[in-house]
Amino acid sequence: MTSYVLRRLPSLGVVLFVSSLLIFAVLRLVPGDPATALAGANATPDVVEAIRKELGLDRPWATQYVQWLGGLLTFDTGRSYLIGGTIGALVTDALANTLLLTGSALVLAVIAALVLGTVWAGTRKPWLDNLLTGANTLAVAVPTFVMGVALILVFGIFFPVLPTGGVPRDGLLANPSITFQYLLMPAICLALPVGAVLTRYVAESLRTELAQPYVVTALAAGVSRRRVLVRHALRNILPTSLTVLGLQTGALLGGAVLVEFTFSWPGLGLLIERAVTGRDYPVVQVLLMLSVAVFAVLQLLTDVAHALLDPRVRLGGAR
Repeated sequence: MTSYVLRRLPSLGVVLFVSSLLIFAVLRLVPGDPATALAGANATPDVVEAIRKELGLDRPWATQYVQWLGGLLTFDTGRSYLIGGTIGALVTDALANTLLLTGSALVLAVIAALVLGTVWAGTRKPWLDNLLTGANTLAVAVPTFVMGVALILVFGIFFPVLPTGGVPRDGLLANPSITFQYLLMPAICLALPVGAVLTRYVAESLRTELAQPYVVTALAAGVSRRRVLVRHALRNILPTSLTVLGLQTGALLGGAVLVEFTFSWPGLGLLIERAVTGRDYPVVQVLLMLSVAVFAVLQLLTDVAHALLDPRVRLGGAR
């Protein structure tokens, strides 16, 4: 297993290195002067030049890249001129809130996929199959921001049982029951499309598995369909389901941007929106690099988990 992980690490390093080059180059090709945007319309040339020097924009691109990369590796990412404070503190606070939201959404999506996917694969009732098909299609087809607005209208305005957005006044850790109320709607909104994709995949995989000879033999021997489905078929689809889960986790993090904006949740989504709108150059760079790193690490962890469940993967990778 160790050799399998070591073989995957170089590709991770290449992805991160190439991504850092692309992020650095693309942001410098965007029209406009970041120093002028940060300084404001009424700033004097001396102020603009001072910000440009502070950001290192007056130096050669190669020097800027090396210094920026060195700052990332030493976790010295500089300060935000627009939002205020160190970039590291801003990203850490926002990342914690985003992880809480996406983690909650992921738990909801996985539970829904396992329960509904198993029921869907095992059902022989046409009305239930049609109901699950329609609900699944609706969850995938409706855009996240539309679903978010609909949830706010129903549960925040027409039937005001949940907060419409934001976070508790005393913070997320002060009162877990209050935090749960603020977290529930955005977590459901974020979980719906991912849960729908996972549910359909689990259902279709289970149907394929139920057609295998060992299942037919077990059913003919008198083993109940539910037992075969839950104890054997579901276990056999876990390795490939983990791969799909890893890909959907990346989609979950991407969808968190819109959900956080819709529900005013102070995570990376809102931070990205503020940084891009205000052209806070240093913050945008770090956030883009963080996004790539999270996606790459998630993919690696998914492959490792797949290899742990299926020895053929790691044995194949060791050759």
